Amino acid sequence: MKYLSYTIVFTLIILNLKAQQLDYPPTTKVNQIDTYFGVAVPDPYRWLEAMDSSATADWVTAQNEVTFAYLEQIPFREKIKDRLTEIWDYERVSAPFKEGTQYYFFKNDGLQNQSVLFQKESLDAQSIVFFDPNQLSEDGTKALRTFSFSNDGKYFAYGVSSGGSDWSEIFIMDVATQTLLEDHIEWAKFTGISWHKEGFFYSRYDAPEKELASKNEYHKVYYHKVGTPQSEDELIYEDTTQPLRNFYASTSDDDRFLYIYMSEGTSGNQIYFQDLSQEGSTLQPLVEGFDFESSIVDNIGSEIYMRTNHDAPRYKLVKIDANNPSVENWQTVIPEHEKDVLQGVSIVDNKLITNYLEDVKSKVVVLDLEGKFLHEVTFPTLGNVYGFGGKKEDKEVFYTFTSFIYPPTVFQYNIAQNESTLYKKPTLNFDINDYETKQVFYPSKDGTMIPMFLTYKKGLVQNGNNPTYLYGYGGFNVSLEPGFRLSAIPFLENGGIYAVANLRGGAEYGEEWHKAGMLLNKQNVFDDFISAGEYLIQENYTSSEKLAIAGGSNGGLLVGACLNQRPDLFQVALPAVGVMDMLRFHKFTIGWAWVVEYGSSERDEAEFQNLLAISPVHNIQAIDYPAVMVTTADHDDRVVPAHSFKYMATLQEKNTSNQPTLIRIETQAGHGAGKPTSKVIEELADIWSFVFYNMDESPYENE
Repeated sequence: MKYLSYTIVFTLIILNLKAQQLDYPPTTKVNQIDTYFGVAVPDPYRWLEAMDSSATADWVTAQNEVTFAYLEQIPFREKIKDRLTEIWDYERVSAPFKEGTQYYFFKNDGLQNQSVLFQKESLDAQSIVFFDPNQLSEDGTKALRTFSFSNDGKYFAYGVSSGGSDWSEIFIMDVATQTLLEDHIEWAKFTGISWHKEGFFYSRYDAPEKELASKNEYHKVYYHKVGTPQSEDELIYEDTTQPLRNFYASTSDDDRFLYIYMSEGTSGNQIYFQDLSQEGSTLQPLVEGFDFESSIVDNIGSEIYMRTNHDAPRYKLVKIDANNPSVENWQTVIPEHEKDVLQGVSIVDNKLITNYLEDVKSKVVVLDLEGKFLHEVTFPTLGNVYGFGGKKEDKEVFYTFTSFIYPPTVFQYNIAQNESTLYKKPTLNFDINDYETKQVFYPSKDGTMIPMFLTYKKGLVQNGNNPTYLYGYGGFNVSLEPGFRLSAIPFLENGGIYAVANLRGGAEYGEEWHKAGMLLNKQNVFDDFISAGEYLIQENYTSSEKLAIAGGSNGGLLVGACLNQRPDLFQVALPAVGVMDMLRFHKFTIGWAWVVEYGSSERDEAEFQNLLAISPVHNIQAIDYPAVMVTTADHDDRVVPAHSFKYMATLQEKNTSNQPTLIRIETQAGHGAGKPTSKVIEELADIWSFVFYNMDESPYENE
């Protein structure tokens, strides 16, 4: 008997797997009904919100057993994992920065779980390891969340998070000796570390009743003096009348001003400031109200430069006299651009280095302090740039440029000569020249033109049969800009198209674009994403049988909502750490801060009706759904995993198709920040395996 070919054997294995009926764990239902504005809404899986209960733990274990048993049978899963491990194994280096007399930079050898902070005396000197987060835990689940050097470079204060949680513990190291001081600060969250004289300002909550689930209320700003216990920290600011406000402290580079940013949600802030050089000075308003977004750039003496969208949806730069800060006295230095969004400004060498977003691509322009054009910085291709930070006296700065197929590359920039010099470029173990990226614009349901980036292997034929991975976010004033997608290489190598849609709700075109996708306009975001899928099919890039959609957090909501509205359009769906229960999100941890973006089921009937209409959990029907794999984590204290638990329980109950509906629950991981490389690779291997398998694709079959 002749041996069967690899392809035939592979196909038989797939068909055998496909024929198996998944046996999902039973999920108990309870008789829980809530009433909103006279409308009764069942919540039969409410008990899954008790994330620390043994019943929930048993459910998680049972679900993971089904999920990993399914994934382990996919014949090419290990091959994808091996390929990811191979391509991930290259050295990555950040742009250097100077603190005191020393230079610092981050480096990852390739497969290290966390990047290591190095120190050197000059740019040409030999570097030494300064701080290695990999030494904090054996499995890499402790990560460096935030850090700051004292103004004289003597101390290094840093925050550590465990298991991906947003909570941080703050420690202090003596830079010269690299020895740890006894200082230890607990329950810091959504905080910076802003030095002033012998200590620093930071933000924290009181110790919670339940670390990963309790509602975060009564944020406070403290001042910690080096060498003293946390119990002696000075309370700088609180508001006992406003439990649902966050406060973030920052100090100016010259140590003159203290700024406290105050927010009631994820957009809009007011700023108070204090002149620390004046004895007896107190906090006073700089920006009042929460209708606009503002951020301090720097100060020159008593003149404060601030970027703001106050009466400028695409942002402007204003100059404020600290002695006369009322809004009618603000001076506009850089007016709002007619189309481009002013993303950031830094003051270096008495110049304004401005970073604009032009059709979702970076454009950097250098101006004098009065806003007069000097020159524009050129880049290798369309992409995204970050950096250009420095001190006012610096003559040169560093920046990092990246794009979908251009790895993060560090350049040294001479401001006066407008010259960029390559400083550090990574050496990859695969050829990025095999791929290309192009930007397209497509009409949404209401005719609005939406930008989208497509990355694929050169020579792609638009035959309607290309596996396509469509990613979106669309919310919270966040823009999805070009950036190197190392994780996508296995998909691209096997003929896939990686598509990123720049939906309304983001920051791509300023605050008007943001508002067009928030609150009662949220449906626009889903329309934009559905239209992206339709465009890819109409233009013959792919078909419904070869289209996967993905998104995380707010993007998880996006995927869940679009699945309910157009289950026929997609073959695979990957909602990650999603906001799936739109009626109760505000009751957990920091969820209340999203009310400004989504609205609330309790404060307004129109908002309730809107949220009920889009909520993924509440709109699952007894119909055929495509293959779905939800990913979440047990330590996610931003979008608590109960969202995903309740969503999956409901989907498994109602889905009438034979397609898999699985949930992959990571342990000792959170919302995504600080996740160790090993866990990232394992999760990506499972995701790509699930995608390829449910598209009937055979990756690496000729190897």
